Amino acid sequence: MTTAYDVPPNELIGRTAEDLKDKIKLERPEWTIFVKTGAHKERQPEDEDWWWMRAAAVLRKVYMNGPVGVTKLRKEYGGRKNRGHKPEKFYPGSGKIIRTLFQEFDELEFTQKVKGGRIITKKGQSYLDKIATGIVRKKK
Repeated sequence: MTTAYDVPPNELIGRTAEDLKDKIKLERPEWTIFVKTGAHKERQPEDEDWWWMRAAAVLRKVYMNGPVGVTKLRKEYGGRKNRGHKPEKFYPGSGKIIRTLFQEFDELEFTQKVKGGRIITKKGQSYLDKIATGIVRKKK
């Protein structure tokens, strides 16, 4: 059986984002129109579907890395901030975005809260594996 480990991450995230938007109907909060994805960014994302792309990427990270918390994902999605003539400095990504996604995935029963953070449930694992299987079948 094909798993999420067997397909390229870009394809899996793109296909999952489409599915979360169209079939699962994952709602995008109103505040996402105005928000930046971290203090290191100068502007908000240009892509209108960035919420679903981030949701798919977070779900994949939880699947791959096993109990994962907000702090670890903030480090993953952070970056260097341009501070003018001062040296660049690392800033973590937005925690509210990750927390909101975790709460929505908990409602969908894709993730589950444990002591070390969040883990993928059987339902979430089968969801990503079905998408991965679809990607492999399309290639053949």
